[in-house]
Amino acid sequence: MLQKRFVLPALAAIAALTLAGCAPTAGSAGDNAEGDLAVVATTTQVADLTRNVVGDTDGVSVAQLIQPNQSAHSYDPSVADLTALGEADVLVINGVGLEEWLDDAVSASGFDGMTIDSDKGIEIQDIAAGDEDHADDASATDDVEHSHEGGNPHIWTDVSNAETMVGTIAAGLADARPDLAADFEVNATAYTGQLADLDAWIRANIDTVPPERRLLVSNHDAFGYFTDAYGLTYVGSIIPSFDDNAEPSAAAIDELVAAITATGVKAVFSEASISAKAADTIANEAGVTVYSGEDALYSDSLGAKDSDGATYISSQLHNVTLILESWGAEPTAVPADLR
Repeated sequence: MLQKRFVLPALAAIAALTLAGCAPTAGSAGDNAEGDLAVVATTTQVADLTRNVVGDTDGVSVAQLIQPNQSAHSYDPSVADLTALGEADVLVINGVGLEEWLDDAVSASGFDGMTIDSDKGIEIQDIAAGDEDHADDASATDDVEHSHEGGNPHIWTDVSNAETMVGTIAAGLADARPDLAADFEVNATAYTGQLADLDAWIRANIDTVPPERRLLVSNHDAFGYFTDAYGLTYVGSIIPSFDDNAEPSAAAIDELVAAITATGVKAVFSEASISAKAADTIANEAGVTVYSGEDALYSDSLGAKDSDGATYISSQLHNVTLILESWGAEPTAVPADLR
């Protein structure tokens, strides 16, 4: 069920701008071919990928809507967010139904520019029947119901998907500003090279661990693409849902504790944008280590500027380093271009 709580702030923003004589306007990206290009990205990950494509190209600005450590599932656009969206030439989104608030935000803001859907060309994981059953077990109020009928939206957790997203973003920006296409291509090529090095580092390190020890338990079902790409077994999630706002039932907690005990999982991971309370409870009941606070994984959101999760690359290095540690493995040195 879509959230509507931001409609009144949106109307207030539009009214205030109208009174000031500058109601939000947004021409198509083509109308801005020789002027500045205003780009708005939805999630922290998509914004970081977009900034790397843009680089220091003159005349192009990138703003992001969702802020560090803010859940993509519970986000409500602010007045400033809607104003920025209404004035944007290009909107870059994650897709796969992650931004369930997007249609209402676009309508409220008046945005009518170009939209780049970064999930283009990515094979989307279906929601398995088991996931749907778990969603029924999770205790969630009506205003945080999220079905994600398009599939699993956490596409960026597989680095090869991030490479595809960068290519899609670069191509879309080139369509918006053909005169800057060469700049976007150069930046995207350089950044994709870094992502390829990151992917190789992750694979090389995870491959040193026997498959039977590559077990993961996290806060919610955000790592499906990651576990498939790198050969991990996903034992279970504290919140058995793609939505990080749901709460686990007592039965779901008991089931997960039993799975942890049966499989020999050594650690439970909280996530940076979610309260660690449930993770602490389950780890205590199962008698395993809990990774939380600064040691939580970055999933739905990147971290603050000076944190280990400030960028997409640093968040992946952080996550994989801690996961390896939980398995008793020592990561190899990080390639120089990723530091």
